[in-house]
Amino acid sequence: MEQVIETYSAEETYALGKKIGENAKPGQVYSLIGDLGVGKTVFTQGVAAGLGISEPVSSPTFTILQIYEEGRLPFYHFDVYRIGDIEEMEEIGYEDCFYGEGICLVEWADLIEEILPENHVRITIAKELSSGFDYRTIRIEQEQTETGIGTGIE
Repeated sequence: MEQVIETYSAEETYALGKKIGENAKPGQVYSLIGDLGVGKTVFTQGVAAGLGISEPVSSPTFTILQIYEEGRLPFYHFDVYRIGDIEEMEEIGYEDCFYGEGICLVEWADLIEEILPENHVRITIAKELSSGFDYRTIRIEQEQTETGIGTGIE
């Protein structure tokens, strides 16, 4: 299953993330791929808002994992840009998050692809300056849906 969504502003990117957060179900894992400055944090802030999280959300670049528990589901926000070795993920206890009752969003997930659950939702954000400074294409893919979890934007 694949969807491609175009956004033309940070507000639209945020709104898409919010819609996913509003529809998220326990156990969903989202891998978030995209270059620096494409809007991964804005998208993630939208997901958090959709979960009912009101505290500020920023990328946990140096802490790797930030946990938010005030929303309707626990939200595990990973930024694995600085992961040097998969063993660091084991030290953090990623499995409790990936296979728990909350939702996970993993920025730079392509760096840890070998440990992502098979049924994760892959979200790729890309910008194309020729279409405008704030234009983004957001590709949402899920290879396996037999779990019934879905992408969160159905």
